[in-house]
Amino acid sequence: MKINKSGLAVLLCGAVCGYQAMAFETAAQNAILMDYDTGEYLFAKNIEESVPPASMSKLMTVYILMSKIKDGSIKLDDTFSVSENAWRKGGAATGGSTMFLSIGDNVSVENLIKGIVIQSGNDACIVVAENLSGSEDDFVILMNKTAKKLGLKNSHFENATGLPHPDHRMSMEDLAILSRHIIKEFPDLYHYFSQKEFVYNNIKQGNRNPLLYTMKGADGLKTGHTEEAGFCLAASAAKGERRLIEVMSGMSSNRERSEEAERLISWGFREFNNFKFFNKGQTVASAKVWYGKENKVDLTVPEDVLKTVHMSQQDNVKVTAEFDEPVKAPIKAGQKIGSLKIEIENQRPLSIPLVAAKDVAETGMFGKFWSNFKYFVFGAK
Repeated sequence: MKINKSGLAVLLCGAVCGYQAMAFETAAQNAILMDYDTGEYLFAKNIEESVPPASMSKLMTVYILMSKIKDGSIKLDDTFSVSENAWRKGGAATGGSTMFLSIGDNVSVENLIKGIVIQSGNDACIVVAENLSGSEDDFVILMNKTAKKLGLKNSHFENATGLPHPDHRMSMEDLAILSRHIIKEFPDLYHYFSQKEFVYNNIKQGNRNPLLYTMKGADGLKTGHTEEAGFCLAASAAKGERRLIEVMSGMSSNRERSEEAERLISWGFREFNNFKFFNKGQTVASAKVWYGKENKVDLTVPEDVLKTVHMSQQDNVKVTAEFDEPVKAPIKAGQKIGSLKIEIENQRPLSIPLVAAKDVAETGMFGKFWSNFKYFVFGAK
C-alpha cells in the first residue's frame, strides 16, 4: 500500500476501491442484505419502515431466552410449565403455528427453543414469556426494553408471538441487527436454527425456512406469514469465511419468498467481497512528538480494519489517517491520537480510532529547552 504524507494527514491509496450500488430488483416490499462481519448494507429497500413482522418477531423472544441461558439464569434441561392461557392463546384453535403443547406439560427449555425456531410455536413463545416474566404482558415490557438496549429504533412489541396487532411492528433493519446479535452472541445455541425437523407430542413438523432445503450454506433464522405481513423471511447463509444476513417481507407466496431470498443472497456473495486494510495493531503512520523522550510515536489500529466492497469497484477507495502533530508528551499506549477514515462512494464512511503504539514519556527541563531551541532556530521539522 502506497503512503503519501501531506500536511497533517496521511493519504493511502490502496488496491481496494470505491463501491457503487449495482441495480437489483426484488418483489419484496421491504428488504435488507447485510454483511455479518462488517455490518455493511449491501442492499436496502424500505428498511426503516415499521411493518408487521409476523413470526419473525419471535427472534426477540428467542434472543431473551438465549440470553438467560448464556448468563446462567436457566439451563437447557430446566423445564417450564404450560398454563391454560398458553395452551388456549397459542394452540391450533387460534389458527396460528403451534408446538401442540398440552395443559400442565413440563417442557424442557431446549425443546421450547426447538418449538419456536423450527415449529414457530405460538404456544411455546407464551410459555417462555410466562415462565420468564410471570405473564406475557410483563414479558412484552422486557422485549421493548431489550429492543432499546440493542438499538432497534423502529420496533415495538405487543406480544411474544408476532400474532397480528396494530401496534406490533418491526423494521427490516432492526430484524437484521437482531439476527446479527443472535448469531454473534450465541454461537453454541445458533445451531438450533438449522435443524430441519422436530418431533413433539408424536407430531413431526418441518422447519419452514425454505433456504435450508435449497441453498448450500443456509443455516437460519426465521420465517413469518400473516395476511397483512405477507410472506416474510429472516435468513442467513455462510460461504467460505463470509456470512450474509437478509430480511424480506411483503411477498405474495411461499414460492416467491424462497426464490427472492435465494436470489438476493446469491447476488450478495457474487457481487461483493470483504477486504482487510489493516490488521489489529498494525502501524498505519507515525506522528511527531513534542516534549517527548522520543521524537515520534507509531499510530496503530486497535482492531482489524475490514470493509465490504463491490467486486467491480477496486480502484478508488480513499483511506485517510487524520491526526494533529506534534503530539504533546506524555503519551500512553492506546491513547487516541486521530482517526482512520475509509470512504467509498455510495457507502457509509468507516471511521476507526488511531492510537499510540506505546508509551512516550515526557522529557525533562533540559529536553524541553532543547526542543524549544531547535524550534526557534530551525522551525518545525
